[in-house]
Amino acid sequence: MKFISWNVNGIRACLKKGFEEYFQEANADIFCIQETKCQEGQVELTLPGYHQYWNSAVRKGYSGTAIFAKREPLSVSYGIGIEEHDQEGRVITLEYEDFYFVTVYTPNSQNELARLSYRMDWERDFLEYLTKLEERKPVVWCGDLNVAHQEIDLKNPKTNRKNAGFTDEERACFTKVLESGFIDTFRYFYPDQEGIYSWWSYRFRAREKNAGWRIDYFLVSSSLREKMVDAKIHTQVLGSDHCPVELDITL
Repeated sequence: MKFISWNVNGIRACLKKGFEEYFQEANADIFCIQETKCQEGQVELTLPGYHQYWNSAVRKGYSGTAIFAKREPLSVSYGIGIEEHDQEGRVITLEYEDFYFVTVYTPNSQNELARLSYRMDWERDFLEYLTKLEERKPVVWCGDLNVAHQEIDLKNPKTNRKNAGFTDEERACFTKVLESGFIDTFRYFYPDQEGIYSWWSYRFRAREKNAGWRIDYFLVSSSLREKMVDAKIHTQVLGSDHCPVELDITL
């Protein structure tokens, strides 16, 4: 199976930059997007052969996620069941016979780490949500996690050490995710690969200089290790300040 995840930084803007062409070309079994920035009814996507699931934020033009799946799931849920966290459309979960599929748009800690405290609460509660799912069946999850885990995952680690997305606290949370038994699929296949990123600031010609961050991920339960085929980051795909990431897996 082929899974794709992409933070589109506004689906309405991305539609004007080739989203539908890339979607058709990708031909993924499951294609999910983050930061849709739209409410129900603001976008009508015609995607023959796909079931569509959207989770919008209460606040207009903010956050939001969607999943487009060829195979209809057994069940679909939105959010993680905690009201404080479920106002921003950040999580969708599809249940299939043999696994759960989750897409997430992790809250950004923001300038001057204004939201770091909330982010820590989110990290704790979201990991608990994932581990409860995993008690029932394996989990494949993906999205913009708003953290570069190691220095290899961003171009300028030293100057970004205390900035949102590369604080010690956020990185420690990601370490805990791995210690809980989830696998960072790209690093599993390419443990020493440098210079491959999934997000570049729109400022300072960052993409042109490849001054980026790897903050978009596919993670899987360790029980799925032998089923993984490959993980990819499609740095050549434009249309957003992020690029799509991919997981190929036999399920």
